[in-house]
Parts: sequence; C-alpha cells; structure tokens
Amino acid sequence: MKISVVVCVRNEEKRIRECLEGIFKNEPDEVIVVDGNSSDKTVAIAREFEGVRIIESKGSNLTRDRQIGIDAAKNELIAMIDGDHRLQPGDLQSLLKDMERYDLDIVQSGLVSHKHSGFWDKAEEALWELTHNTPTGVRHMIGTAPAIYRKRVFNCVRFDDHITSTVDDADFMYRLSKFSEIRIGVGDTKVGQYHFAFFSSYMKKFQMYGKGDGEFCYKHPERAPSMLFHLLVRYPIIYSWRALRTGQLHAIPFFVLQGWVRFFGLVRYFLGLS
Repeated sequence: MKISVVVCVRNEEKRIRECLEGIFKNEPDEVIVVDGNSSDKTVAIAREFEGVRIIESKGSNLTRDRQIGIDAAKNELIAMIDGDHRLQPGDLQSLLKDMERYDLDIVQSGLVSHKHSGFWDKAEEALWELTHNTPTGVRHMIGTAPAIYRKRVFNCVRFDDHITSTVDDADFMYRLSKFSEIRIGVGDTKVGQYHFAFFSSYMKKFQMYGKGDGEFCYKHPERAPSMLFHLLVRYPIIYSWRALRTGQLHAIPFFVLQGWVRFFGLVRYFLGLS
C-alpha cells in the first residue's frame, strides 16, 4: 500500500538526518518535510535526501504545519513522524499491519528509547511501558505521532487554528473522540524516540507541555477538572504507585516531575507568564 510520510520540524539540525535515514529505509511512496521557519541547517540537510518534498511554512506553528503536510500528501495513508523518531526497516509496514489487525483509522506505535544515554532517558522508557505501550488495540486517547492516519479522518477534525498551537495531541484526539465512527489505538509496533536526555531538556519539555495543557483547558474548560486530576493525582500518585508495584522505581521521579512541572506551566499560562 502506498503511504505518504509527513515530518514537521523546526531547528532540528541535530536530529533530522537520522530521522530521514530511518524513513527512507522503509521505502515510502512520498516524503514531505514541513519546516516551521528554522534558523539552523535543518532545511539544508533535508535537501540532501533525493525525493524529499520540502514545504517552508514561515510564521506557522506545529499544529498548523501538520495539516499543511497532510493537505499536500497525495496518498490516502499518511504517516506522521517527528524529528526525534527513529524508524527501523519494516516499521511502517508493521504499523500498517497493526492498523488492519485492530481495524483502526489512526494507529500510533508503541515507543522505546533510541539511546539509553542516562537516568532520565531510561525513566522515560519505563513511563512508556507503564502508560503508553500497553494495552495495545483500541484506545480513547493516543498521541499524534509516530502514527499512521487514514486521510478520511481529516474530514472530521483537522490540525489547524482551532487546535492548540503548542501541544496538539490532547486537543486533536479529544475533538476526534466525538466521532464514534473513527477508531484509534496503539499497535504492537514500537518505534525508537531520541530525546536529549538531560534533566534541563526534560524540564523544558514539561514546561512546554504545561503551556499546552493550559491552552487545552482554556479551549475546553469542561475538561479542566480531568486535566488537573491527571497532573496532580494520576501522574504523581497513581502512576508512581504503579511504578513502585512493578519495581520500575526510576520512573517515579519522572512521573512526579512531569505532573508538577506541567501543572505549574498550566498556571503560568493562565497568569499570562508564558
């Protein structure tokens, strides 16, 4: 089956080459890179890959860039891959099999750490195992990438200005959940994800997520109690207890920090400080 791959990037010169190398090992029919006004060598590196179609969306944001790439794709199956994802040969075909096996319109992969380079990297991988990778099959909420979409999904919901600009997955999936005919879930395939595994990098990421949480609550105030429960109870208490019971103790500080830092990021958003 023919598949288009959309990669949305901004200032990813340190990660884009390895990302595209992994994508081309899967021999997709089309690769589209949507660059959000990078000021580094991201676009120059992408141009080194024969067959890549580059769209420069100056002054845009990640959410809008996703839809720009989707609208430009020529195939009915679209893989959304980010600059930090590391595909191995056969991953796209494996995801397609997951899509068929579970009869899904969107299938997200499971996640594994691409490089076990430190404590926080390993802690994040433990978090994925405890919260994201199991169970596989139909879910109520998933992330936006790495994932394969059937293009008909975007007749219901689009990545555009109606969705939060900082972090798009919660908003997109929440709006999509109102369409019972659309089936989403997580497959058995696991894709590597490469983060800069430093404490400061994770803190910066959590703060960004917190701003996205604030945007989500502002646009969907009816979901604010659930979001606060997620950040203040589920992450630091329920998930941490799950990590304790399963012996994955290094995940506990990751859960606690993510919950609290995201909460304070949400507060900062409503105070107009971010």
